[in-house]
Amino acid sequence: MSTINGSTNPVTTDLCQLVYISRITSTGLLSPSTLNDISETAVERNQIDNVTGILCYGNGYFLQCVEGSEQALTNLKNRLIVDDRHKELKVLNFSAITKRRFASWSLRSITLERWMTKEPELKQLMPFKPYEWDSDEWQKFLDVLQGYYEEQNRIGNIDTPPVKYSTLGVTLSKVVGQHQAFFLIQTVLGLMIVATLLWLLL
Repeated sequence: MSTINGSTNPVTTDLCQLVYISRITSTGLLSPSTLNDISETAVERNQIDNVTGILCYGNGYFLQCVEGSEQALTNLKNRLIVDDRHKELKVLNFSAITKRRFASWSLRSITLERWMTKEPELKQLMPFKPYEWDSDEWQKFLDVLQGYYEEQNRIGNIDTPPVKYSTLGVTLSKVVGQHQAFFLIQTVLGLMIVATLLWLLL
């Protein structure tokens, strides 16, 4: 049993919450399956460690809320710090809780889809730039996500496969549309290969 954050009125518990934000790196952006890789690896590890939570990606930023024992979350945080797919990790909260928000999800991945931009509570937080938020706005954001989670829970959509997006595809689709994004990615990758070959030949 342990206490978190050295509070003057500490809560003794084995259940904690970790919330952090980070920025995607060029390594994470260029990988064709960054979101899938993160989610699939995390789901397997989180099930073993009894960690639940939600991972949100949008506009080049990650926001993750995970719940579990203090030791499991500390170990997770240490792994996140050395992950080269993101940078500038900022912990927004690491504290004791009495109840899980996302109890049925080993990890649910969400990209900022159109339905979220229509939510009245989220409009003031768009575009998604969590580093610019006021100190309590991440809590408002999580409240909206929890509402979404509870609706998914109500209709029985629990622990569905992670979203099948690449971070580069998500970013480009916002600019050129979903149908053109795939072809633009292939073009960009093709040009990169050609440029590399020319560089090696010269």
